[in-house]
Amino acid sequence: MSIHIIRFQEVTSTNDIMMSHPLPANGDIVVATAACQTKGRGQGANRWESQQGKNLLMSILTSPVEVAAGEQYVLSMAGALALKRALDSLCADCGNADKAQFSLKWPNDIYWNDLKISGTLIETSLCGKTLQRCVFGIGLNVNQHTFTGGAPNPVSLCAILGREIDTDGVMHRVLKEFVQLYQSVISGERTAIVHAYNAALYRRHGVHAYRLNATGETFNAAIVGVGLDGLLRLRKENGEEEAFALKEIGFVLQR
Repeated sequence: MSIHIIRFQEVTSTNDIMMSHPLPANGDIVVATAACQTKGRGQGANRWESQQGKNLLMSILTSPVEVAAGEQYVLSMAGALALKRALDSLCADCGNADKAQFSLKWPNDIYWNDLKISGTLIETSLCGKTLQRCVFGIGLNVNQHTFTGGAPNPVSLCAILGREIDTDGVMHRVLKEFVQLYQSVISGERTAIVHAYNAALYRRHGVHAYRLNATGETFNAAIVGVGLDGLLRLRKENGEEEAFALKEIGFVLQR
């Protein structure tokens, strides 16, 4: 498996580039990275704020034909785990292992304590019942000091570690972890990925507040887990368990 990296100074969105790029052959991976995105996208109508040249903006193109459409969420799990493992190893190598307090906020954001350091936008296309194209669009805050876009809880690596970090080095760490996990996915070794993802979930322990997006109603619940269907299963205080899709529920965050 080879990695082909394409570098841009400015694009609308690295995901836009990779969604129209020819599919890689022989299980290879193609990566688009840019210093600046003019229309960086997040989930739904959200935008991703990034100062030019300060952060890691990249999209990873794969062709995971070995993965059935109904099990595609394992790819999201693998991508999130790759980011967490890269950040954990970076903190350890910088002599700040005590600051490796990263977790996976369902479905695939990366949190440091209660602050968001990375978001992922995954876009796919199908061929029959299997995946033909899967693009992992990653925005990771690396050296940005101030955020003015209205995001409620952003943080960056430089804020955590107290110094600026080489963005290219971070990218190669992420890609190293991604390749290992992606190879596990396409070879069918998925149980360990699901287990590791659930073990690393934000708010994995304890009872926390959630909000129903349709009504605004809030309730307290504990996380049971996430399966290959991508649904978040919660146990409410009355013992009732319920599964939620991405747009059905939100986390009530402390400000």
